[in-house]
Amino acid sequence: MILAFDVGNTNITLGGFEGDEIAFRSRLSTSLEKTEAEYAVLIRDIVALFGFAVSKIEGSVVASVVPPLVNIIRDAMLLLTGKKPLIVGPGTKTGLNIAVGDPSELGADLVVAAVAALRKYPKPIIILDMGTATTLSVLDEKGNFRGVVIFPGVMVSFDALTARTAQLPRFSFDEPKQVIGTNSIESMQSGLIYGNAAMIDGLIDRVETEIGMPASVIATGGLSSKIVPHCGRKIICDENLLLEGLKIIYDKNKRGARSGE
Repeated sequence: MILAFDVGNTNITLGGFEGDEIAFRSRLSTSLEKTEAEYAVLIRDIVALFGFAVSKIEGSVVASVVPPLVNIIRDAMLLLTGKKPLIVGPGTKTGLNIAVGDPSELGADLVVAAVAALRKYPKPIIILDMGTATTLSVLDEKGNFRGVVIFPGVMVSFDALTARTAQLPRFSFDEPKQVIGTNSIESMQSGLIYGNAAMIDGLIDRVETEIGMPASVIATGGLSSKIVPHCGRKIICDENLLLEGLKIIYDKNKRGARSGE
């Protein structure tokens, strides 16, 4: 079994692969307060919860947008399995041609998602990742990584709205009955859900105009299932995109190491 870790600002998504198939996926809260031993226990318990033994773990791979957690997860896996994980970063073989000013500024999660999307979908491709931030990554018709659009994530907007407006209550993230809200909660639900859906539709239109052709649009991330159904554009939801990209990168680097590349 190969474990894949997508470490985000809010959650860590953990996937277990047997061959090329995902045997399980789970989430745990991102925390800088936990030690490597605490993470090792959590990882061990999650693996066991899905009926697998730690002894079956052959290797692991990590992509993180939280730099302080890279060493902690690495040490947790070393403690748990005796094997260091592959960390996606500078020097990692990805096969991706990054056509941006400074490739080192590109988040590992965006690289990983792009690698998987190129394997699975027709080019050009727009990848919508809805996490703490919402990003639109653009891959052109040749598969080059052209750049990114970044704006505040849905929950960041939600937290800012409710924290800075004393008279507006916090509310559940449910679909409103209509666009025009008739009370405070419905009005905020409409703005967050339909507003983000409309923004995504508009950005996709602008990106396609800029690249001069229609694109495959793929959505991933925790909140994509809440927003994408309200978009006017055809968007494919792929919740395993980053985990699959991590497995592709793991295999590519392990083959390279065996062949002496």
